Amino acid sequence: MGIVINGTTIETDENGYLVNLEDWTEEIAGQLAEGEEIEMSDEHWSLVKFLRNYYDEYQIAPAVKVLTKAIAAEKGMDKKEASEFLYGLFPKGPALQACKVAGLPKPTGCV
Repeated sequence: MGIVINGTTIETDENGYLVNLEDWTEEIAGQLAEGEEIEMSDEHWSLVKFLRNYYDEYQIAPAVKVLTKAIAAEKGMDKKEASEFLYGLFPKGPALQACKVAGLPKPTGCV
């Protein structure tokens, strides 16, 4: 399985997540988002960058609770507002969809 960028096939797993995290580029992210029917805005890109930085630091994708808490703190929202904000960006699940677009492995645990 995979997606094709400029004639090159980028390998994905059965759920559409990148097999090799090093393959990720913003162009690939755009194509992954398109496959999820998401039109990337500055807010989407900001979240993708947050997830990639978190992964670089901890070597794991954050669970949705961690993600919600971090976004709430960053944006001065309460957790409910942050959750609604995240689901507004990634309606099928902010951790699952956003991690896919960010080129990260599928999150485990509480998603």
